[in-house]
Amino acid sequence: MELLTPAVGLLFWMVLVFLILFVILRLSAWKPILNGLKERETQIQSALDLAEKTRNEMAKMQADNQKLLAEARLERDGILKAARDVADKTIAEAKDKAQIEGKKLVEDAREAINNERASVVAQMRKEMVTLSLEIAEKVLRKELSDKPAQEKLVSELVKDAHLN
Repeated sequence: MELLTPAVGLLFWMVLVFLILFVILRLSAWKPILNGLKERETQIQSALDLAEKTRNEMAKMQADNQKLLAEARLERDGILKAARDVADKTIAEAKDKAQIEGKKLVEDAREAINNERASVVAQMRKEMVTLSLEIAEKVLRKELSDKPAQEKLVSELVKDAHLN
């Protein structure tokens, strides 16, 4: 059983060496290890703070982007509505202008037709008068070719002239 239970002297030296090693390590290695751990903890905490700050900024930017997107959509809808209104107004004006011009063209065509009709009627009257005069002249020449018929016609015309 001696192998399983250590001797008191051995146990004493083991505790003494442990305490000396503990004191040496505490004086020389404990502070740098604790400083390293604190430094690492500080770095991790600053990284976590930076990540939280970045997350908050991203959320804020996303909210700003959503707001800008909503404003852009409203502006787009307003522009489209204004464009539709202008297009409808322009179409209505063009339609009204076309109707007015169409009525004017129809009226001008009617006036031109009436003027042409009046011109044709006047031309036909002129031709009828000319034709009637030519016919009357030919008839009179034929009937007045003898002298007694001419004297008789002249005396009838003189009598009619006094009556009027």
